[in-house]
Amino acid sequence: MSEDRTYSADSIVVFEGLEAVRKRPGMYIGSTGERGLHSAVFQAASTAMDEIIVGRGSRVEVTVSADGGVRVADDGPGIPFEAQGDAGEPGLEGRLTEFRAGRGRGYTIHSFGLSLAIVNALSGRLIAEVRRDGRRRVQEYVRGVAVAPPADAGPADDTGTVITFWPDPDIFQTTEFSFSVLAERFRELAWLNPGLDVSLVDERRTPERPSARFHFPDGVSALVAFLDEQVSAPVHSDIISFEQDDRQISGRIEIALRWRDSGPECVRGFANSVPARGGGTHVFGFRDGVAAAVNAYARARGLLAAMDPDLGAEQVCEALTAVVSVKLEYPEYGGCTRDQLGGAEVRPAVCEAVRRHLGGWLTGHPGAAAVIVGQIMARGL
Repeated sequence: MSEDRTYSADSIVVFEGLEAVRKRPGMYIGSTGERGLHSAVFQAASTAMDEIIVGRGSRVEVTVSADGGVRVADDGPGIPFEAQGDAGEPGLEGRLTEFRAGRGRGYTIHSFGLSLAIVNALSGRLIAEVRRDGRRRVQEYVRGVAVAPPADAGPADDTGTVITFWPDPDIFQTTEFSFSVLAERFRELAWLNPGLDVSLVDERRTPERPSARFHFPDGVSALVAFLDEQVSAPVHSDIISFEQDDRQISGRIEIALRWRDSGPECVRGFANSVPARGGGTHVFGFRDGVAAAVNAYARARGLLAAMDPDLGAEQVCEALTAVVSVKLEYPEYGGCTRDQLGGAEVRPAVCEAVRRHLGGWLTGHPGAAAVIVGQIMARGL
């Protein structure tokens, strides 16, 4: 073969900024099919939801418009028009066009500050409206490129940000949103973040206009109750739950659990409100802690003799419904898909938290504890 196939540094093509997203969209939203399409909505909403989580707003309104666009509105302080502070926190145009890795404010849903830039890059058209400092400004983009600088649209008597975007049909295999898919994920996010108040409206179907509101002050306990409804009856009425900040992992642990009378283990893990479908260190730590608490209780009550082996996690967690949510400032993952949480320090931290809180609950509820431990031990006979 006479053609020169020499590979050198000149052969490397580097894509930067929004061009990289448009060239390789699957790297940023998972796919260009339905999954990626809906991911773009959640990316657009994540900035607004983070404002609620850190206490800078009270509600998020998501609307699927009749012309195929999506409008995300919040009542937060509004994205700054210009860069802020010595650290150069980006202003409106920076948020929409620049990729800057960095920490979020506290334990946010998306902690890398890329969400709006990704959505902008993958939109055929995007309109940003910000109400802040008594003024309203609007800016339009086409395929990630600003049509003009932000325009002053007059006075504003409130604050907030509105992002309206239309997915680019040249990028996505479909631009048809599913109300049920959006509703399922926003419901999940509201369970995982009790402060959230999210409404969803579909204007494509008239006159019905399907709508839903998601707000669950009981947090992950409400999710456990919901999951239990799908399977079998609980053996104790109370849902055991706790939450605590942990400096060891620079994060927060939120746990809820309840045993059922039958059925397989049902443990759902989340890291920064994202499902950890592959499990990970927080789920392993949870199972370790449950087994440790149950074994300690059984031995203290003489239900296990000194010569008896410990009850295994498989036996202890059978017929258990649980939600294990950790919110970390510096999450580590086992792979690029982020469906398995890493971080060696997370497992022992979650284990100890569960062991202590569940052990205390069992001691304080001897009647329910006797039923739970009796059922567990009966399975080993």
